[in-house]
Amino acid sequence: MSLTEEQRAEIEAQRAESAATRRATVPALEDMLYRAIPVLDHGFVRVVDYMGDDGAVVQAARVSYGRGTRRVSEDAGLIRYLMRHRHTTPFEMCEIKYHVKLPIFVARQWIRHRTANVNEYSARYSILDREFYLPAPEHLAAQSEVNRQGRGAVLEGDEAAQVFELLRSDASRCYDHYVDMLNEGADGAPADPGRQGLARELARMNLTLNTYTQWYWKCDLHNLLHFLSLRADVHAQYEIRAYAEAMLATVQAWVPATFAAFRDYRLGAVNFSAAMLAVLRRMLAGEDVAQEGSGLSQREWGEMMGVLGR
Repeated sequence: MSLTEEQRAEIEAQRAESAATRRATVPALEDMLYRAIPVLDHGFVRVVDYMGDDGAVVQAARVSYGRGTRRVSEDAGLIRYLMRHRHTTPFEMCEIKYHVKLPIFVARQWIRHRTANVNEYSARYSILDREFYLPAPEHLAAQSEVNRQGRGAVLEGDEAAQVFELLRSDASRCYDHYVDMLNEGADGAPADPGRQGLARELARMNLTLNTYTQWYWKCDLHNLLHFLSLRADVHAQYEIRAYAEAMLATVQAWVPATFAAFRDYRLGAVNFSAAMLAVLRRMLAGEDVAQEGSGLSQREWGEMMGVLGR
């Protein structure tokens, strides 16, 4: 992860400040506040603000004046009931705001989740840093032969070295051309006084998708959990999954009872269709069910057998 000295000083200044409040605070998340959690080679996630806690979920569910029952076990039981039965509105009462530094191609995946408030670093007004995501060797993989969206075997030897060099050299060359087209020195004056630079909003189009961008991303807890259920899944692309896993740690610190319910009923759970459930009931009754007579497609059958370990 790359943080400038100015950024480090800003984070330390933020962490040194404190303010008295009557609002609910969470010590475990307060300890993480503003601190950058490294992700990938130059990226990070950091919590910059939040509202609510587990008690706010309980309070909203009961529409009460207080903060729930004041008995942790009862509050946790209610939260588990809400999660289990998909009563989502109480979870919308909590919000969190992240500052994220991420490659552009990951940002374009991420923005598909249209349930957050987002403000991205503008390359129309500012110059992007010379930082690119370059995959570690274990993440340089060939296209999967069975999944059009996934990866197959890891590349090795000369082939891996050639691909890595192409990624590095292309990104570097394009950034060099970007800087040349801008024709801006460190003080904002033309680097070459003899010519005009291209507008920033045009020069940026030459950058590669592994260039890093940054944004502030604010989301309520319900939609954050939906995002994490998809992007922390083992089938998600590795790069965005790395960010989701870092965010999971912040959720666990923030709302531990909600996180435990989410882990049990979402991350660690599976959904069966009505047809799958009918097959399972037949199996439990002692019937020897085959795919051909199950009413399930080969893919559905394979998924169900995989879950059942058969």
